[in-house]
Amino acid sequence: MAVALLERDAELDLLLDRLERAVTGRGGSVVLLSGEAGIGKTTLVRSFLERARDRARVLLGACDDLLSPRALGPLRDVAQDGADRLDRALREGDRDAVLAATLAELADPARPTVLVVEDVHWADDATLDVLRHVGRRLASAPSVLVLTFRDEEVGESLRRVLGALSGPTVHRVALVRLSRAAVTRWAGGTHLTSANLYRLTGGNPFYVSEVLATSGTGPGTTVPATVVDAVLARVRRLDDDTQAALEQLSVVPGAAELSLARTLLGGLEVLEPAERAGMLEVRPDAVAFRHELARHALENTLPASRRMTLHAHVLAALRARPDGDPARIVHHAVGAGDDDAVVEHGPAAARAAGRVGSFRQEIALLEHVLDRSHLLAPADHAALLLACSTAHQSIDAQAPALAATEAAVRIREELGDPVALGEALVPLGPILWSLLRPHEAARAARRAVDLLGPSGDGPTLAVALSWHAWLTAEAGRHEEALAISDAALGTAQRLGVAPVEALPRMMRGSQRLLLDAPDGTADLQEARRLAVAVGHHVFVMYTYILAARHLCVLGRFDEVADVVEEGLGYTRERELGIYADHLLAHGYRCQAVRGEWAAAEAGLRRVVGERDGGESMATRFGLPWLARLLVRRGSDDAEEVLAWALDLAARTDSRFELVPALLAEVESAWLGGDGARARRALARLDDLAAGDVVPVRRAEVLRWRARLGEEVPVPDGCPEPFASGLRGDWAGAAVRWRERGEPYEEALELAGSDEVEATRRALAILDDLGAVPAAARVRRRLRELGVAVVPRGPVATTRTNPYGLTERQLDILVRLVRGRTNAQIAAELVLSVRTVDHHVSAVLAKLGVSSRSEAVAAAAQGDIEIPSR
Repeated sequence: MAVALLERDAELDLLLDRLERAVTGRGGSVVLLSGEAGIGKTTLVRSFLERARDRARVLLGACDDLLSPRALGPLRDVAQDGADRLDRALREGDRDAVLAATLAELADPARPTVLVVEDVHWADDATLDVLRHVGRRLASAPSVLVLTFRDEEVGESLRRVLGALSGPTVHRVALVRLSRAAVTRWAGGTHLTSANLYRLTGGNPFYVSEVLATSGTGPGTTVPATVVDAVLARVRRLDDDTQAALEQLSVVPGAAELSLARTLLGGLEVLEPAERAGMLEVRPDAVAFRHELARHALENTLPASRRMTLHAHVLAALRARPDGDPARIVHHAVGAGDDDAVVEHGPAAARAAGRVGSFRQEIALLEHVLDRSHLLAPADHAALLLACSTAHQSIDAQAPALAATEAAVRIREELGDPVALGEALVPLGPILWSLLRPHEAARAARRAVDLLGPSGDGPTLAVALSWHAWLTAEAGRHEEALAISDAALGTAQRLGVAPVEALPRMMRGSQRLLLDAPDGTADLQEARRLAVAVGHHVFVMYTYILAARHLCVLGRFDEVADVVEEGLGYTRERELGIYADHLLAHGYRCQAVRGEWAAAEAGLRRVVGERDGGESMATRFGLPWLARLLVRRGSDDAEEVLAWALDLAARTDSRFELVPALLAEVESAWLGGDGARARRALARLDDLAAGDVVPVRRAEVLRWRARLGEEVPVPDGCPEPFASGLRGDWAGAAVRWRERGEPYEEALELAGSDEVEATRRALAILDDLGAVPAAARVRRRLRELGVAVVPRGPVATTRTNPYGLTERQLDILVRLVRGRTNAQIAAELVLSVRTVDHHVSAVLAKLGVSSRSEAVAAAAQGDIEIPSR
């Protein structure tokens, strides 16, 4: 074995075993090869490839350490190795075609393939999407996908990809440093003692190799103290011309293709001493430092003026080429301090990144240009700001999108062109809406329409009207929103451009669906078809998200589940994970309704996130339902989450969030026996229900009024099962809820029957669900009905907690027994007094008492163990 592969037998054997499985038709594999810089990832991969080339096609790509990575850069490398289908897809610039072509290259049963992508910690977003896509689909392919990365440089985007790659076909290999024994073996007969060499290098193979290459043979030789010192010591041994050539190549990340190297150096002969010294590799297609650490070490020691001059040489060479990659040009333009070149080439580089879905890279490139805005004409400056805003929106980064859009609006206000100003205002509405600023959003949308309307029909007017319709609907004016969306669709159809029709048709379909019109679903499906045809994935996902949201409101949960499943399939096929949580929020809502509470809670908590972690669109969709579920489960943090949900709903000022959040508060108060609080929440719901076009939402408010003891007439058109419940037909309502698969609602109807057997059935359902607060109410009701022995249920299993109190509620009860006031309890537990009030009410309800003193007595009589002070 070569010394460079010391202590790598097991890792090499694994790679060869994966190759054997692929070439013998037993399936494909993914190998994730990680380790610190210099640990030997590339050396191991090359040793593997030497053995693999005789048995499989080898495709090799690498990610470069550019200011903004090349969009699909490693796949462009692979295409040059003879991946013809991928090459065609890249030339077309179609992201979906690249996904399909990459998988096709690896799935050909007649051609086993090894695809290696090195340094994926530097990969652009589009490359990561492709790698995730193919990595999850290689189980039956005759291929091995090897990804190398530095584990200390894994960012959030790569972390998501690594998390998505799992299962028996995925193998994670983390290379570790060499042992002292291996370092001793490698050092051989040098004058260095193994102890000193190991202490100096820590067993990092690259550092060991550099120290050994520079340490000389005599005991008086100075040993370099760092990797940089070791690299520079090797460089200084070379002649001046070779050193100058190495300095020139050091500013070129990754490999410099031979044509570029010849242009920069005048010929390759000058590199021969460096190649002989092991500093460089001259390959058939490119020249590269043996390791990026060596290149960085040399580049970082150059004076700034020297680096800028060398970058300028590379910039000139790339600009003279007809196929110069714009991202590389921008990298060297920034390095050369050539602002004019950044402004000239940055927009094209950004567009290229955005076309294939590398939105973060698009933003980075645009920001380089925008940093030099003094060189831009005002109109161009505004256009680039809007492009940057669109890219931010594509990754759900709404705050920076708002900043860019508002800056563009200010510029166009000064330019005085009403149409251009209207175009800048169009995206402002949905951005402000997503940031919970609904009234400003509505004003921006209205103004955009007013400015664009006089110019006549145009695609931007159709889009402006569509967003105006959306925001009008969010304000609860659904009939008006439908009329605006009809106008938007008419504008789009008069233009005769099918792609423009997708958004207004989607808006009209969503309003028709909410109004329960029969053609609402058909409109959404047609909008989806139009968006798919032009590859507008954002609009496609909106059709799924709106359908799921509105079907939830209508209580059509079977249909919700189908929409969520279909939409998630679309995200998986096209790597659109950013929208998955938006759909999943509605899917978890379905699980909660069906009684799958543990799974629903876990899912909702994940998509909602933490209050101080930023509120995403998934937070908006999921938080009200999470609060209601936690209230029903009697969770320790139910009141905290409910307070958050109420606050967020107030900021949205939309029925979609306000109604479920307020219903959760009604239910929390009812379960805690706080009728006054419940009625206050119902009063707010009455104001919302007054103009609500959705019968289900109005009916649910009425049903809660009836549960609180009010006489509520059954209105015309009241939907079932609410109508039966309001009529007092608890049995009919319970049957209908059971048929709909909603056990909690069934139990509430049974519990309101005043019949012992029906109430027992309600208790069994609630215990099975884990609905602790409602079960406590039902137990009290059974005692009131004369039942002597009431089952304690599955939660009452210990003498320390026979009433099913949560851990937080036990903490509260302990402090009640100790005579603490609510304010004192709040201070001790670091809670708000309002939250403690709710917890105390919940404790009283579970104990079946109405006062603090009765709770203390119940604690003593109920065998609840109260710890000593």
